[in-house]
Formats: sequence, C-alpha cells, structure tokens
Amino acid sequence: MPRPILATIHSAALAHNLERARRAAVDARVWAVVKANAYGHGIERVFESFRAADGFALLDLAEAERVRALGWRGPVLLLEGVFEPRDLELCSRLELWHTVHCDAQIDMLAAHKTQVPQRVFLKMNSGMNRLGFPPERFRAAWTRLDALPQVDEISLMTHFSDADGERGVAHQLEVFERFTRDLPGERSVANSAATLRHAAITRADWVRPGILLYGSAPDFPDHDAAHWQLEPAMTLATRLISVQTLAAGDTVGYGSRFTAEGPLTIGVAAVGYADGYPRHCGTGTPVLVNGVRTRMIGRVSMDMITVDLTPVPDARFGAEVTLWGRASNGTVLPIDEVAQAADTIGYELMCAVAPRVPVVTD
Repeated sequence: MPRPILATIHSAALAHNLERARRAAVDARVWAVVKANAYGHGIERVFESFRAADGFALLDLAEAERVRALGWRGPVLLLEGVFEPRDLELCSRLELWHTVHCDAQIDMLAAHKTQVPQRVFLKMNSGMNRLGFPPERFRAAWTRLDALPQVDEISLMTHFSDADGERGVAHQLEVFERFTRDLPGERSVANSAATLRHAAITRADWVRPGILLYGSAPDFPDHDAAHWQLEPAMTLATRLISVQTLAAGDTVGYGSRFTAEGPLTIGVAAVGYADGYPRHCGTGTPVLVNGVRTRMIGRVSMDMITVDLTPVPDARFGAEVTLWGRASNGTVLPIDEVAQAADTIGYELMCAVAPRVPVVTD
C-alpha cells in the first residue's frame, strides 16, 4: 500500500470561490490568477472550475502554453511581461496579453517584427516599489507605446501593497487616478484583498483575484475564510501510523521539545517537512483527528508529526488526520491557521506541497 498522505483538490470549492470574487467585483471582468501552478493546486486540475473566468493571469510562457493546450481561447495575461525578445514571438503565436513595466520591455516591442499588434497592460509603480513606471514617467511610457505599430490596445494597471492592512489602498489609488485621469484604456487595480475589502473604491474593468480563489483569506487574521464565504480548495490529509502512551516526564521527538506533564496518549501521523508540512510548526499547531480539533506536539520530522489524542481517546491506527482543509465529517481546519502557527501565510503552504504527495481532484 502507498503511504497514506493525500492532497485533494475540491473542484466545487474553486468554482464557488470564483463566483464569490465575481459577486464582490460587481461589473468587473475577472482574471483567474493561476501563477505558481495555480498556487500549488495544478493548472490542469483547476481549469474546468475556472472556465467561468474572463481570462487567466499567470507568470511564464510555459504556464500560458498549458492554458492554451487545455482549450482556452480567451484572454491570457503575463503578469510580469516578457523576459527576453524572443518571448514576444510566442506572445504573437499564442495571442497573449502581457504587462509592460520597464523601458527594456518597450525596447523589445519596438524591435519586434510582427504583423499582428499586441495587447499590453502598462504598469504603474504607485507605491508598491517592485515593478512599474514611476507616476511621473508613466505618461511618457504610454506615449511611447502608443506610437508603436507593434502595440494595439494599452490597458493600465497597478498593484496595492496594503490592501490587506490598516493603511489600505486610498493613497495608491489617488496616485494612480491622478496620473492616468485622461488616458484611455481599461483599468485593473484590485488583487484579492482589494476585491473583498475595498470594492467600493477600486471598481475597474478587471480584477485579479489570486489567493481568495483557493479558499484562503487575504487579510487573515483580521478576517478568516468563513467571514468572506470562501471554501477550502485543498485538503491535505494523512492517517495515524502509531499510537503511544506517555508517562509524566516522557519527552517527544527530536530535541525533546515537548515533555508530558502526566499520562498522555499521542498519535504519530504520516506527514513531515519532506511532504511540505512546515517545519516551523510546533506544539499547539491545530490539527484534526477523525474531524476533532486537537494539537500537534513536539517537532516536525521529515516524515512524521505527533499529535495529542486527548480530545479523541478512541483514535487508533489508521485514524484520519487532517492537516488543513475539510475532514470527512465536514469540519474545516483553515490553512491560514496552520500557516500562522508556522509564522508564514497560506500561500506558501499551498505552493510547498511536495511532489511526493499524491494529488486527486474531487
């Protein structure tokens, strides 16, 4: 028999979350962001659930080829644009839209020989300070693009740094609107957090939901997934492979980080950091055993963790262990809670599930 760990991708949850984004975005068109292999879920596994999107947004050409190979004929956007001149040839062949965020990309377009002009999204650095033209140089970049026969329609975009926090989006939105006020073209500004939290002021032609599509709250812990009516799109589950009885003073795992204060029954579950379960999780990290919430104890090993069976005294060899997602009895353990225990975010856990973990779609 194979090792009992399994990741399950929930197709209905993905479709539900996409519809949730559409409701929040009112009249905007919706990009389904599938970068990083659909946040670790697999582009091929999420594609049918996201067919109702207006377009797919991703990072690299290989991902774009996969989306086209699945039969998608609608818009596909490269969120970081092209990386070298020959990328534009594939953009022409696959009819890709692409972001332009620097002069080098305009230079590539100016030198590109094509019979079919390309759709581009000109990006402004409104305060994130990663990619994009400074506001003062944005109009010049637009003018240069507009003069190129290689360029068809120019859309305008920016990205928010604090849509999930107290600072919010107003300061960046004011800059973006001031420097694009009389420029033509469709707009795209809202990520997941802005789509859910700031829809009233970030209305535009396109929204770019990412993490919310996969059932994680973009502003956790201020709000959890249930608050935003999001459903977990991935369940990582395994089973108990041993049950141990401890006496007071017994320790557990490498480094003896946990010491039993009295008699204690623990279970050993077949999952570890080699499966993508975060090593930084420690005693107290939530876990479900037979759908009952309990806690991990001790250190995460390469292939195993240990869990407190006090709330589930009847648990035996083979009992279901849910690391995140939905247990068989319907109980949900949000991935964001596990990520918080590891001092990280749900995005990383989704993307880090190891290749050795089998994946199925329901």
